[in-house]
Amino acid sequence: MFTGIITDIGEVLAIEDRGDLRARIGTSYDIAGIDMGASIACDGVCLTVVGLGATPRNWFEVDISAETLDKTSIGRNRWNVGRRINLERALRVGDELGGHIVSGHVDGVAEVVALRDEGASTRATFRAPEALARFIAPKGSVALNGTSLTVNEVDGRDFGIYFIPHTK
Repeated sequence: MFTGIITDIGEVLAIEDRGDLRARIGTSYDIAGIDMGASIACDGVCLTVVGLGATPRNWFEVDISAETLDKTSIGRNRWNVGRRINLERALRVGDELGGHIVSGHVDGVAEVVALRDEGASTRATFRAPEALARFIAPKGSVALNGTSLTVNEVDGRDFGIYFIPHTK
């Protein structure tokens, strides 16, 4: 489980196609505190740590299955070396629940319909996949690339959120 509060911006350091994809992700996390098999949300997708290292910088590796590629933006916007991605470590008992409860299991990929600045914030309108639209409620929450956001309004399949300056 996650909160949708991003705690690091990682960088894809390497991609290897082994039937599944293996990605090496650079991080500022202390790898001494990451166990093999730990869950880390990478752009909102819960992935399992299968390797760790610190040369030339801290990194962890994850395997990305065909199912994950099919169901997430990782497959649509294939990660490449140098890509920056949102990271969040899994919740521990006693951690602050500053965002919303997020599972890291991706249900679908939304389409960006519109962006416009409003003051220092940016208003974004997204279009949900038809099968998921009925589950999006005003003042409910969605996680987009792992970032937990409050839904402001819903109009059919379209829903709006605001990116405040801190979130941008």
